[in-house]
Amino acid sequence: MSIINIIIPFIILISVVVFVHEYGHYYYAKKYGVKVTDFSIGFGKELFGWTDKDGTRWKVCLIPLGGYVKFFGDTNPASQPDKLSKFSDKDQSYLLATKKLYQRAIIVSAGPIANFVLALVIFSCVYMFFGKDFSVPVIQDVKVDSPAYKAGLKKGDQILVINDKKITSITEVSQSIALSETNLIKILVLRDKKEFDFQVQSIVQDAKDNLGNNISRKMIGIQIIPLNNEINRQKLGPAKAIYYSLKEIWFTISSTMSYVGKMIIGTEKADQLGGPIKIAQITGQVAELGIIPFLSIMAYISISLGLINLFPIPLLDGGHLLFYFYEFVRGKPLSEKMQTYFFKFGLFVLFALMFFSTYNDLKGLGLF
Repeated sequence: MSIINIIIPFIILISVVVFVHEYGHYYYAKKYGVKVTDFSIGFGKELFGWTDKDGTRWKVCLIPLGGYVKFFGDTNPASQPDKLSKFSDKDQSYLLATKKLYQRAIIVSAGPIANFVLALVIFSCVYMFFGKDFSVPVIQDVKVDSPAYKAGLKKGDQILVINDKKITSITEVSQSIALSETNLIKILVLRDKKEFDFQVQSIVQDAKDNLGNNISRKMIGIQIIPLNNEINRQKLGPAKAIYYSLKEIWFTISSTMSYVGKMIIGTEKADQLGGPIKIAQITGQVAELGIIPFLSIMAYISISLGLINLFPIPLLDGGHLLFYFYEFVRGKPLSEKMQTYFFKFGLFVLFALMFFSTYNDLKGLGLF
């Protein structure tokens, strides 16, 4: 795969996802009368841009690894009353800090919410216009001495339920196994027109995903095919499309939170964290498969961006929301001194995450 085939899809994907995120902030800032001075896709030197009638500079910058919306007087003077005095009464009305608490919270949370909405729109359109897979999962092969083999699962078993969840497609098999809270997985199958219950002790193994990338995943040692080798892809109406889209979004959020939680307590390896290099590599691989896989990975990246920004880390949207919650409870903002300490801590955490994820990316390329 050429570097161009990696970079171009990556730039398109990141630009769309970041634009939607920042536009969420921008839209509600304008709605509540906050003046926006800059709307940037990317960081660093401006490549091109224009200024609209309201004075907002829309620009595309050199480094396509994010973006930002800059508000007028963007110094967070809410806890610094003396700094408000340098603005005229008219200018104060344009400041984010002078808006009501709920308005500030909406402006900050609108970015992540916009990312979730983008994913909802993408999944819904795919399900409505291209269809969703409802192929009945049947075991094609059981690896000898695997957990499934030891539990008694056999070739030809039709999987009906995993951990009390009804299985409606092949993809739900791997999802349900991956999301299992414990390594013990309960599986209900149909065999010779009779239902049988099994308990399978899963194991975590290093494997490769469908694109050939190294991953760690929970395994039970089975291969799945559609019943009678018939792919059952159905186009859905709007209501069902939205329902299954919300399920997919929830799966992505819950699996991500589960991984992060296990990583923090030390029961999950941290080598699955990926940075821009890994995202670019996967995006390029997926783009070669067609527009539907590319749109799907865009939806997943959008969900991840929205979720990560909601983490209660200073400098992220979630950190600002945490400060607003403190202000709501105490009736006054956190002191300037404490905010500075928290922002420094947040900067350290973000740099540590960037360093670690980039290290994992380079390690995955065989450079370490």
